Amino acid sequence: MADSDVVISSEIEVDGVAMVRLLGPQDRLLRTIERHVPDVRIAVRGNVVKLEGPERAVVAAKELVEELVAMVRNGVELDEIGVATSSRMLKSGEAPSQALAGEAILTSRGRTIRAKTAGQRRYVEEIDKNTVVFGIGPAGTGKTYLAMAKAVQALQRREVDRIILSRPAIEAGERLGFLPGTLTDKIDPYLRPLYDALNEMMDPEVVPKLLATGVVEVAPLAYMRGRTLNNSFVILDEAQNTSPEQMKMFLTRLGFGSKMVITGDITQVDLPAGASGLKLVTQILEGIDDIAFARLTSDDVVRHSLVGRIVDAYTAYDARQQAKEFVARAPRTARAATGKGARRSLSDRRETKG
Repeated sequence: MADSDVVISSEIEVDGVAMVRLLGPQDRLLRTIERHVPDVRIAVRGNVVKLEGPERAVVAAKELVEELVAMVRNGVELDEIGVATSSRMLKSGEAPSQALAGEAILTSRGRTIRAKTAGQRRYVEEIDKNTVVFGIGPAGTGKTYLAMAKAVQALQRREVDRIILSRPAIEAGERLGFLPGTLTDKIDPYLRPLYDALNEMMDPEVVPKLLATGVVEVAPLAYMRGRTLNNSFVILDEAQNTSPEQMKMFLTRLGFGSKMVITGDITQVDLPAGASGLKLVTQILEGIDDIAFARLTSDDVVRHSLVGRIVDAYTAYDARQQAKEFVARAPRTARAATGKGARRSLSDRRETKG
């Protein structure tokens, strides 16, 4: 019998932590833990967690439970995403209690907002250290949400005088004219996600007052031209849908005492021509001091676990399509090269005869 097949049991005594914080209401998180260690039987009696199963699986399960306990002790509010992230990090050799138990960004309406993955933590650190930060990654990785939280934090700490939030309205020349209402009514659907995030992070009664006084401004990208943004925390969302000219225009709005965060997913470009300013800027500004690029991946997705798998599936599909296009182009290139060679050969023979 292999060592890994030996059935063992182990107990973890949890002190100084409310078990509901570890296991979740109605033991929801316990069931999540069980899904990540399917070979281990988990029983909880009071503050004692008993693990039983194959030795290797029990060792891994014990490590996961101990890391989750350490995270709770460090003030992390566990959820299903946190359990899944911790399990994945342990399998890759990282310690989630050290990587994820970072400083809380905001505490709003009974919820604490903080980085939930190692990639998010690096993203937040880049925002702290740099004046201009690009957050690039797939849907659900918290790019905009964390940038918004840092903006609200900076406003509350009086590090800036105002928050400016912007998005490109890429359909402005095509469909907006057919929507009823004023220009504000027409652009509101594009800016609604920013309003929603604001209302989650601030008292909903305060937000309208801040908007009315200009302390918080939500505007389409077209309204940025000609301005200089001083003492502001400026966020450009959905930046993959900016043209190269728009991206240059936006970046050159930077004024004294300001910070800029630009977020986007370069795999979801909706521009008709497909020429994304976000794609181009990664080639132009990479390596410049005080400008950082934080790249998030499917491992940093903090929505439903299916989102990460959907992102990976689309990435794999795109890679296959690119490979097919390369193979399809190769014969044409070879035939063109062969044709040129044949023409040169015929020309050489004619010159020889001459």
